[in-house]
Amino acid sequence: MMKKIFPLIMFFTTAMALGQKNIYENRKFDELTQDHRVLAIVPFIAHLELKETVDHSELKILAQREGYAVQNALETYFSQRKKRKKFNVDFQNIANTNAILSQNGIDYNNLDIYTTQELCDILKVDGIISGNLNLNILLSEGVPTNFSLLDYFSGDANYGRIGVKISDGETGKLLWKYENEITKKTGKNTTELIDKMMKTASRKFPYDKEKKRKNKS
Repeated sequence: MMKKIFPLIMFFTTAMALGQKNIYENRKFDELTQDHRVLAIVPFIAHLELKETVDHSELKILAQREGYAVQNALETYFSQRKKRKKFNVDFQNIANTNAILSQNGIDYNNLDIYTTQELCDILKVDGIISGNLNLNILLSEGVPTNFSLLDYFSGDANYGRIGVKISDGETGKLLWKYENEITKKTGKNTTELIDKMMKTASRKFPYDKEKKRKNKS
């Protein structure tokens, strides 16, 4: 009986995993980014729906911490990969990014009221890497790694969703976007989540020189 059930479970698990990933690339990406040299990674906007009761002020602090954790994890990912592969662009140090934003009166609480063009002008970069994070746990603190296959059907394996996007500084247009569900299989903390997620998206990452060469050949 289990031999019959297991393939069925694996089928649904695979189908769900495939449905969790979504990559978009602007058809004019090459045209819009031909002069891009530097991108800035800004803190992600996090929305928390925790099972524990938390007052509003504390929830804002926790959301901010999660948003900065993703920014830091992305910088770590790009820094490590840049040593091994060539990108078409460099990535502004996030300490500099956050300092410049602060000097201009911009912080986590008002970041989303500024346009991409305004942020790029302030930061002196060609594009912005930003995104949203919807969580029902504190990912930066780590998540349980023990789970059963039944968790996928009960919903207990789902912790939220993340969306990473790149926007053009001159036009403000969306250049690239990658969305993914956050589950017990996508990583036990923020750094591992970003590492696994971006590795999955790496074949489609638009600033990868190797990918561009293969597409042209």
